[in-house]
Amino acid sequence: METGLKNSVVLVTGGAGGIGQSICKKFALEGATVIIHYYESSEKAIALAKEIDGFAVQSDLRDSDSTMLMVDKIISKYGKLDICIANAGYYPSEPKPLWQISSERWNSTITSNLNIAFNTARAFLLHAKQKRHGSLVFVGSTAGIYGESGHSDYAAAKGALTSGLLMSLKNDVAVFGNIRVNAVAPGWTLTPKKLEQGIDKNTIDIATATMALKKLATPDDVANIIVSLSSDKISGHVTGQVIEVAGGMEGRLIYS
Repeated sequence: METGLKNSVVLVTGGAGGIGQSICKKFALEGATVIIHYYESSEKAIALAKEIDGFAVQSDLRDSDSTMLMVDKIISKYGKLDICIANAGYYPSEPKPLWQISSERWNSTITSNLNIAFNTARAFLLHAKQKRHGSLVFVGSTAGIYGESGHSDYAAAKGALTSGLLMSLKNDVAVFGNIRVNAVAPGWTLTPKKLEQGIDKNTIDIATATMALKKLATPDDVANIIVSLSSDKISGHVTGQVIEVAGGMEGRLIYS
């Protein structure tokens, strides 16, 4: 199906990560110019930019000024920014119940997920409202929909992102024209990092226990939905929606 994304300029935050790289490659295949944002993964971002003829840009999205400068740099170079994929985020590796999560970890997780999404969205939408056109896609998580024991900080950040923030923004921008704001919520996804850490059958069985489709997602599964949501040709009348990419998950198993 024709996406109409050829010659679009697309920013993918966290573009050097596992899901981020797949998103960048999918947009490049559609003929878009892809800006690969990174914070520390410079080698991966630069290598990917060469591979897909894109542009790597560094920014600390926790800082609003740095985020604004990044978007200004993109617009100065390309003259526009059509699509923004707010993919960057941070997942604490160690599961802990709420009463064991320090204030430092809580604040860091909120800042590195919800706050960076706010900074990214604000910088992009300031440009989009002048053009009266644009597509913003947040990358949330099923943790923000069903919760995730041991990661209440991450679940809270992603939940706020794909509920209150998403639904408010899609109405905020309605007065400016054809600006759409949507989100995807991936479940368990077989990123290269997860594969390196190793996933045994027991882990997969637990993860897929409430899924209709008994398999884990791939980064391409997530990227395909993001490209479709970004396309005005395919999803031109879709805004304020959260699309789960989680095999029909119905919730979480609770163990005593």
